[in-house]
Amino acid sequence: MNTKEYVEKVYNEVLKRNSGEDEFHQAVKEVLHSLIPVFEKHPEYVENGILERIVEPERQFIFRIPWVDDNGQVRVNRGFRVQFNNAIGPYKGGLRFHPTVNLSIIKFLGFEQILKNSLTGLPIGGGKGGSDFDPKDKSDREIMRFCQNFMTELYKYIGQDMDVPAGDIGVGGREIGYLFGQYKKLKSSYEAGVLTGKGLNYGGSLVRTEATGYGLVYFVDEMLKGKGISLQGKKVVVSGSGNVAIYAIEKLQELGAKVVACSDSNGYIYDENGINLDTVKRIKEVERKRIKEYVKYHKEAKYYEGCRSIWTIPCDIALPCATQNEINDEDAKGLIKNGVIAVGEGANMPSTLGAVDAFLKNGVLFAPAKAANAGGVAVSALEMSQNSIRYSWSFEEVDEKLKNIMKNIYDNSVKCAKEYGYEDNYVIGANIAGFLKVADAMMMQGIV
Repeated sequence: MNTKEYVEKVYNEVLKRNSGEDEFHQAVKEVLHSLIPVFEKHPEYVENGILERIVEPERQFIFRIPWVDDNGQVRVNRGFRVQFNNAIGPYKGGLRFHPTVNLSIIKFLGFEQILKNSLTGLPIGGGKGGSDFDPKDKSDREIMRFCQNFMTELYKYIGQDMDVPAGDIGVGGREIGYLFGQYKKLKSSYEAGVLTGKGLNYGGSLVRTEATGYGLVYFVDEMLKGKGISLQGKKVVVSGSGNVAIYAIEKLQELGAKVVACSDSNGYIYDENGINLDTVKRIKEVERKRIKEYVKYHKEAKYYEGCRSIWTIPCDIALPCATQNEINDEDAKGLIKNGVIAVGEGANMPSTLGAVDAFLKNGVLFAPAKAANAGGVAVSALEMSQNSIRYSWSFEEVDEKLKNIMKNIYDNSVKCAKEYGYEDNYVIGANIAGFLKVADAMMMQGIV
């Protein structure tokens, strides 16, 4: 059996064991096929079953979460935590609260997290969790009650040296606070390192809020500079208007780029004069309203229902920062036709396999999620470090560490892509760079 047949055999086993989990299948397929040259060079990974083990979660938990809404009605949601791989450190990955959450999505995110966390160079393994609870239009008290009941089950499986969750879609500082308060009550101890994304006054880190968006722009900037291109004056479209999108826009504007569009799940705004970030922050972070409110403050801007057509806007750089598979094959072709030169993934797996293939075949610089959006988990790990030493670094110190981490991720991706014969393919480069560290650790620790 040659290496390609071996990889295909493992992938078919994943399909058989995890039927119906399309998102998980997609994530595994993208990674496995890029690792074929690694197995040709390192047959010892095949002999020790590294691939068969890395695609199977070490543990996965599904649990019921009953809670009572403000009208006294009993509601029931489903909770998940998948602990995928802890070869290089405790499981680390966010919690997502969104009605689309299911086991497939949590597993795809957890699998991606293994390599993403490895790429940061920090000692953290891969995991992910969440619930199909929808925080939208819920009162603070309802969200508090849900978070408390969620943690009443989750606390059994996490710990600062075991599994350290953080936030994700639908889980911000408010939710992390409620979750931490309940964990503290259940454990009768103050274990600050059990959750990251905490408030600054109880163990959180500066730059954590900005980290994913800033890190994305740092990576894209390095990618462009590697080709002698500047961000200055570039026209950018950013999907989403949550945490990642907002702080990507902030850093882009700081570096001289012009962001003309952003979106939410209902539609998108286009402002040819450049997005006013203060307005977006007020709408999304303070008022918690829909992005269409933007046009009330800026009459020259336009709002369009439906978020997918945001990719029809001509731009130099596209940053998908909303959700998985938001750019399909046709969207990619449209972006290419309109002259896009670079795409940076701020969300997790926002481009379909066909879209990625189209970008790469047409010479578009493409920054894959597991490399480009690793800034969030990197600063989460820095938060863990600060909790361990009972000390806080300044904003400038953390930001500089983040910038260096993103540069190292870029450099290692470039190095591995070139070494294995795929120069300028940052998808393959990032997959290989992340995989090698985890695989070597697994080899050293035996078959466990």
